[in-house]
Amino acid sequence: MAGLTSDSDDSDKFEWESDGEAAPSSAPALRNLDAPGPSTLERQSSNGWANGEATSTSLVEEYVTMGFPKEMVVKGIKEIGHDDANALLELLLTYKVLGDEGALGNCSTSGCACPNVQDDDDDDLDFDNWDNDNDTGGREHNSDSSGDEDFLQEMSAKDEKINLLVGMGFSEDEANMAMTTCGVDADLCVLVDSISASRVAGDCHSRNLFDDQVMDRCFDSFGERKKARLMEERKKKRKRYGGGAHGNRSSLDGSDDEQMLLPNPMVGFNLPGYRRPSVMRMLPQQAIGPPFFYYENVARTPRGVWETISRFLYDIEPEFVDSMHLSAAARKRGYIHNLPIENRSPLLPLPPKTIFEAFPHYKKWWPSWDPRRQFNCLQTTMASAKTTERIQCLLARSSNPPPPSVQKYVIDECRKWNLVWVGKNKVAPLEPNEVEYLLGFPRDHTRGVGKTERYKSLGNSFHVDTVAYHLSVLRDMFPNGVSVLSLFTGIGGGEVALHRLGIHMRAVVSVEIGEANRRILRGWWDQTQTGTLIEIADVKSLTPDIIASYVGRFGGFDLVIGGSPCNNLAGSNRHHRDGLEGEQSSLFYHYFRILDVVKSAMARM
Repeated sequence: MAGLTSDSDDSDKFEWESDGEAAPSSAPALRNLDAPGPSTLERQSSNGWANGEATSTSLVEEYVTMGFPKEMVVKGIKEIGHDDANALLELLLTYKVLGDEGALGNCSTSGCACPNVQDDDDDDLDFDNWDNDNDTGGREHNSDSSGDEDFLQEMSAKDEKINLLVGMGFSEDEANMAMTTCGVDADLCVLVDSISASRVAGDCHSRNLFDDQVMDRCFDSFGERKKARLMEERKKKRKRYGGGAHGNRSSLDGSDDEQMLLPNPMVGFNLPGYRRPSVMRMLPQQAIGPPFFYYENVARTPRGVWETISRFLYDIEPEFVDSMHLSAAARKRGYIHNLPIENRSPLLPLPPKTIFEAFPHYKKWWPSWDPRRQFNCLQTTMASAKTTERIQCLLARSSNPPPPSVQKYVIDECRKWNLVWVGKNKVAPLEPNEVEYLLGFPRDHTRGVGKTERYKSLGNSFHVDTVAYHLSVLRDMFPNGVSVLSLFTGIGGGEVALHRLGIHMRAVVSVEIGEANRRILRGWWDQTQTGTLIEIADVKSLTPDIIASYVGRFGGFDLVIGGSPCNNLAGSNRHHRDGLEGEQSSLFYHYFRILDVVKSAMARM
């Protein structure tokens, strides 16, 4: 962590943020609070049923258990191999989004995998209305299951990708060179970009031409009529993303820059005290509740991450908010939701917006040359004793005031670690209860677990006041309370926000893998709530049947809320940022999978 740089609030350059990962827990559990007060804890097997019935370890059966047809899973493995589970899950969900599971069976021969390499505008093209006929005579689904099984054992991901690239019109040498440069596990779109870069280096206008040429080659097999439909879809999407509260599509997906462009000031569609032109947003029909859903992730992510999240969540535009506008600490986050944006109201009293308003006692030792008035993003770790000792020794050897070089070093360290002045030449990290206060949690909310775990859990949590401002529209809509499906609950930031809004939670089904986080939520719930709490450790145990059973039990869910630990997305993780392919951030795909099942189950009620 020592390599982190400052998340400065007043700088235009890229700011690194910190968001750690939640430690995995190997004991899936379900906790049932049908009555107020303490409750029992029911152990679950990996399939989510309390009877402990074992499930197959087969890769195919694992995805079938999640609700995907077996034929779709097998065809997906044929398409991209089986080494990258996250990529396979994304592919399966992509075809569910497109609403054409049958398209998967024709991908490897018809070339329809090519949308993955197109301009980001084409990522969710509407295949539903395409004719079923294939001008080149597409391959029929293979009914020989034994052949599929043999294929699963013998398939080479590298050979498959090379065949796809050759089928798109690239030479085998170009395909092999791209695989050598980018790696065997690189996405198809990355390989195509690598080939195109080598072809058109030095010509700044050639990429758009190349995209059109690739599209022409890729979709020749569909015939002129189908290509025309594809181009029409592309035009519609470009028109839809041509403007909005946060700019056009290119600024959303960040394809033109290493990091995406974010609004400044980062105040979302509206915030208390900020007058902005009235925002009118039209949600796609399939995005309109019930249920309402709310998904959060860090604002600054690797290229293309937010575009992917938006594409899966019905093309809804993210709402970017820096919590520095609502509190004394910065926290840049993006939210995709289908909640109304009118008639919001903040929690009262309003939280302090400066360091000295929050902690006036620190002003006594605060040097005049430290200009900080707000904290940076609250991190998952704190400065070491060596860091604070080094600062103290350096200041003790310096004049008063210190020379500019010493001042700069000290201020940079203080910004990086959110250090406060507690004595002459003496700095210290914030205490966990102070971090709780800045994030909107009750005092001692995380008390009872280790100090290191408290910082980690708080660093990964929601900012309660920001989330409560967005959720405040539910107060008048659900006077009798809400039922909530809380995915990747953490320490219960969403639940605390609803409680502080005065919204009764009739039932909460909470999915959280961290045992310490579950213990924190459990303690808070027992102290403050009277509804039903069900705790589940492993998100994979939420099969369609189990989700449907909860939908039937509680009469559906009013809110599906979540946000995955984002160490693979945060800027601070320079060396291991894998975007949505990372171990923790890939949980987003489970969020969409579960939301899709909930919507389907509620539609059948």
